[in-house]
This record gives sequence, structure tokens and C-alpha cells, in this order.
Amino acid sequence: MKRVAVIGFGFMGIMHSRQLLVSEGVELVAIIEKDVASVAKKLNEQVGNFAVGEVDNTALLKVPVYSSLADCLQEQKLDAVHVCVHTELHYPLVKEALKNDLHVLVEKPFVLDVEQGEELVALAAEKKRVLMVAHVVRFMSPYQKLLGFIETKEYGDLKFLSLSRFSGVPQWGQWLEKQKNYGISGGALFDLVIHDIDFAAFAVGIPSELSNKTILPGKLSRHDYVLATWHYPDSDLVVRIEGGNVFHARFPFRAEYTAVFEQATVSYSISDAENILVSGHTEQTTIPANDLGDGYFNEIQLFYAALQKGELPEKYSPESALETIRLCYRHAE
Repeated sequence: MKRVAVIGFGFMGIMHSRQLLVSEGVELVAIIEKDVASVAKKLNEQVGNFAVGEVDNTALLKVPVYSSLADCLQEQKLDAVHVCVHTELHYPLVKEALKNDLHVLVEKPFVLDVEQGEELVALAAEKKRVLMVAHVVRFMSPYQKLLGFIETKEYGDLKFLSLSRFSGVPQWGQWLEKQKNYGISGGALFDLVIHDIDFAAFAVGIPSELSNKTILPGKLSRHDYVLATWHYPDSDLVVRIEGGNVFHARFPFRAEYTAVFEQATVSYSISDAENILVSGHTEQTTIPANDLGDGYFNEIQLFYAALQKGELPEKYSPESALETIRLCYRHAE
């Protein structure tokens, strides 16, 4: 039984805590939140882009809460931590956890400073600890199904892939504070659009060239809207990435993809979250998309399977997450 603490108790911390409660072989033994008294209040708030589902408040309220990892380690023996705090805190908290010989699952984006990321990767290797970055879209059913179509070529070769993700400017949690410290969060590029940048790189590889780049400033950074076209050597595949949060706060969250294969076009939108549409020239069918929330459970299961084996599958390595950070910067150049 792996003993686990969740660091940070906003939307992502609650999501991770909920998944840990229903995971076998792990025990949530601590919540680490600077404002200890806020934990109960946050359980009754709805924050983030979609609901976290039924949260067992009774079980979570029984979990001991500490104001720091250091305080927690004085009373609890831990095997791993989930780091679910704002991006600027990732580096010091991941480093502290690794130095205490803990395995780490850290929310995306890994870090904004590539050199800091390289340092953490090296430290994890030195300590022989599993370090994984939680890029949840890789694990979400509609995107896993798309990945399967790409890999099996069920509809032939992929010719064009468009991924988009939009939201209103975030008004929950600490996001209003982030507006006062312009750029510290990485803005929409590193918080929102990174989902699709990472998935596209995961599915079809790092592009050799980016063209038609457009970035627009917003409330959080100078790149709160991003548009780019990806190109590959020796291939006619084209990938289009678009997303941002430059819209008014009540603008509804949108995420979708369109994949043009030789024999069919496969499309998905969160506005019809239960279905994936497969369109040919003469017929159209739907495929069940399943629950998006399963992605959080699936990524956590892979992390703890890696703890048992002592290493992550290479394509889920922290190096791959660091490549995503480098690729994000190419969109901002």
C-alpha cells in the first residue's frame, strides 16, 4: 500500500484526491494546503472547467491536513506526493519532495524554466524516483481513441489534424491574483493550449517547422491566444493548433478535434461529449466517447504501476513533458 499526500487543494487537488480515494493499492494519508482552514470550504465550491463529480466529502474531511510538506513528514511516512499547485511553485516543491526520496506526480505544465526542469529530471534519476508530469489529455478516452486510429491506421494515414481549446478568462481560485502578476502563470499557452500541443506531439511527434503563428495578449500573459500550423519533414501531414482564454469570463469552455484520414474524418467536441463522429463520403457513424474524467484515474493508475516497476514507459517520461515546454516556447517566438 503506497502512502500518498496531495499538495494543493484547488480544483486539481480535489480531483486527484477523489481519484486516490477510489484507487487500489494507494492510501491518501495527507492533504497539504497552506491555508489549512480552507480545505472544508473548497470541497463545497465548484471551480475549474468541468465538474469533478461526486466527491466523498466525509472521507476527505477525515484526511489530516498540513500547511507544508515539512510538517507532514514529521508525522507521516510517505511514498509519493501529487503536486497540484500553481506553476511557479512546481520547481521548489518537486525538488523538496525528491530530496526527501519521494516519488512525484506533478500537474502540467512541468515548469516554465527549462533549466529547472532539466535539474529535476536529473535529481529524480539520481534519487531513483519516479517523476511524472500529469498531462491528462493523453489519458482521456476521446483522445485515446483518436490515438488508436492514428496508430492502427484504421481509416488510413492521417493527413490533417486540428486541435482547439478555448475558455473565458479564469475567475476562480488564485487566477485573479495572477492577473496582478502578469506572466507568472505562463498564461493560456502554458496552462490551456499546452494540452493540445502536448497531445499532438505525443500522437504524431515534434514538428520540424511552425508557420502561420499568431499570439495575442490577454489578462494573464502576452500569449493568451495561440494559433500555429505544424509541418513535418518527408510528410504531408499538417497539424493546426488554436486556443486561448482571451474571451469574457462567461464564455463557455470548448475543446475539440478534427482528424482527416484517407478514408474518413473523425471529429469530437466537448459540446457533444458522449460521441465521436466518424464521417465518410456516403455514411456517418458515432462512437461512444466515454467519460472525460476517466483520464485522471487512468494517469494515476499508470503512475502507480510505474512505481511498482521502478520506471515509467519512455513516452510518459518527464523528458517528454520537458519537450512539450520547449515546443510551447516555439509557439511564442
